[in-house]
Amino acid sequence: MVGFLRVEEFIDKHITKRERSFFSEDFESKRPLLRKEIEGKSILVIGGAGTIGSAFIKAALEFSPSRLFVVDINENGLTELTRDLRSTPCLNVPDAYKTYPMDFGSLAFQKLYLRESKFDIIANFAAHKHVRSEKDIFAIEAMLDNNVFKTKKLLELLSLRPPKHFFCVSTDKAANPINIMGASKKLMENIMLAYRNDFKITTARFANVAFSNGSLLDGYIYRIKNNQPLSCPEDIQRYFLSQQESGQLCLLATIFGQSGDVFFPKLNENQLVSFKSITEALIKELGLNIKTCNSEAEAKDYVPSSSEYPVYFFPSHTTGEKLVEEFYSPLDIINDSAFKGLGIIRNDNQVEMGKIVNVLNQIRELLDCTNAEKADLVNLLALHMGDFNHVETGKSLDQQM
Repeated sequence: MVGFLRVEEFIDKHITKRERSFFSEDFESKRPLLRKEIEGKSILVIGGAGTIGSAFIKAALEFSPSRLFVVDINENGLTELTRDLRSTPCLNVPDAYKTYPMDFGSLAFQKLYLRESKFDIIANFAAHKHVRSEKDIFAIEAMLDNNVFKTKKLLELLSLRPPKHFFCVSTDKAANPINIMGASKKLMENIMLAYRNDFKITTARFANVAFSNGSLLDGYIYRIKNNQPLSCPEDIQRYFLSQQESGQLCLLATIFGQSGDVFFPKLNENQLVSFKSITEALIKELGLNIKTCNSEAEAKDYVPSSSEYPVYFFPSHTTGEKLVEEFYSPLDIINDSAFKGLGIIRNDNQVEMGKIVNVLNQIRELLDCTNAEKADLVNLLALHMGDFNHVETGKSLDQQM
């Protein structure tokens, strides 16, 4: 059944409800300058095998860079990325194209970076992005290591040979964070601000990328292929970008931002879409009707037929879930005139490195305690981040279908 679903067309029709990219006007108007900054240049993409990283690569390849290195811990993902790039018409994959299955916090990565000649553009998409990553102190430590400590280590390394443009993706959940994932990315933003005078650093906050790897919607494809029931929150709305739009946004932010800028899509409340409405449209697109189930057990017991597919709709009750996402707080200074589809949070003040080091040392000291608990870390983060208002329900996404 899934084989008959044209994902990109479905996204345009039922999710973003746009026939052309939300950033098409900005992208086309900036095309000459994009070419000037990218053509013949050397690019390093970290976390490039993921949905957003690969979309960024495709956007950049339109402008003929001379060299492209891609680093990701997902070896299979890198293999599929290469197959995809080599098979996509009109993409100018440079002769100097290499992929490296390695951790960007590893010694091997440091050696790679220092041995190779200078990169002009570096973009980092390696991140723990799921709210479910805060299930306990061990999962949280892994998330903080990737989103925070390795970012600091990367910036120290880049300071030795600074690129002309450096971009590191953030998340809408960094605005008034209510979960530790959002707080970790807000802390990452602050670390970047501490380096903003050393070289140009930009970031971007945006919400869901439709059918991105590991997302609820991407999971639907696997569930349906295996005749497994679907489970969907009935009360959550989200802003969505297509995969192409995510790559364009990040490329525009990389090239045109001032150091310290945080970019976001200028979407409005009329463009919020509920997961329930997407699920209903998807089942209808497949020529089926929804069999509404009242529990996970009922959904799993129901055998999908040629006319009905089981779906369990439930009220959201897991830790750290916002019913509606936001991109900035009322205290942020916003420039909404530079681009048609993009707003910019302007950060004119540099964060003191001493404060960052102090916070990181306290977090590390707490994590090194063998009896540390999640609540201890929540309290520590709240102490240093005035806008962190953690919402704890005692429920994790790992506890449900």
